[in-house]
Amino acid sequence: MSSYPPPTSQGFAPFTLSSTSDDTDSSTTCQTFYKIYGSLSCTSPPTAGKHPLIIVHGGPGSTHDYVLPLVFLHTKYNIPLVFYDQLGSGESTHLPEKSGELGKAFWTEEVFMDQLDSLVKHLGLETQDDGDKVYDILGHSWGGMLIMRWAARRQPKGLRKLVVSNSPASMELFVEGTLKLRKELPEEVQKALNEHEAAGTTDTPEYHAAEQAFYDRHLCRVKPLPEGLMTSFTKMQQDATVYHIMNGPSEFFVTGTLKPWSIIPDLPLIATPALLLNGRHDEVQESAVRPIFEGLKRVKWVVLEEASHLSFVEVEERYGEVVNGFLRG
Repeated sequence: MSSYPPPTSQGFAPFTLSSTSDDTDSSTTCQTFYKIYGSLSCTSPPTAGKHPLIIVHGGPGSTHDYVLPLVFLHTKYNIPLVFYDQLGSGESTHLPEKSGELGKAFWTEEVFMDQLDSLVKHLGLETQDDGDKVYDILGHSWGGMLIMRWAARRQPKGLRKLVVSNSPASMELFVEGTLKLRKELPEEVQKALNEHEAAGTTDTPEYHAAEQAFYDRHLCRVKPLPEGLMTSFTKMQQDATVYHIMNGPSEFFVTGTLKPWSIIPDLPLIATPALLLNGRHDEVQESAVRPIFEGLKRVKWVVLEEASHLSFVEVEERYGEVVNGFLRG
């Protein structure tokens, strides 16, 4: 039984794949599953004056379940929240047939930016007649990578503020950081990781046990693991199509289509005020975040002590103070 409060509402938003997203059927209609906490109207008490905050989960290919602890931003600060599952994950439409070489061409940032545009429109979060900015967005990990690209390339008019949580400037810098962290693991763990990656046997219990040693230090330092994180893991195991195509076999062994990814060239295009967050023990090291800080025009960066990648779980109070202060400032 879930320990999270029930949403105010939930449902499915239709999402039509464009001809550029799907070369086999330009009229494919998918569904985006979403949950809403509070009222999306800035004039409805007790959220009057509070702008809706869209939460974008990571992965790619994970689900909204692991970011559900962020519901405390609503229960404590009365911030209206929107959670949703990205295409190919959770309760949204799955497309397991988009695998192999076809999958590499299909699962792109464009598909996920199209889906986000569609959800914003479905929820009515668009620029009002007076030009006010009407919503904020928080992306965690891959979700932060996605919303930076979205803000740069799509220039959404209703977007007020960005919260980029535990996200790197590039996959190259991310991998460089994780390789340094791997060298701090016990020698037998390093040996197991290296041998299985070289042999292509990353889908074995031995490899999973070794990668867990890394995750315990740099993904989530809370034990037992949060309920939502375990739910996301379970759902990803049921359909790992997106994760394997875009990322690879593990967080730190990146072989997928995102391997050359970088937001650095697009940073000058982002005029939206941004908050950057990462943990002191994060798999996303400070060296991977710094180029974002240096490349954005209006930005604040906070490194959270005693936290790793799931900072919002590990140091909830501090995380909430920083995010709420930024959104209200």
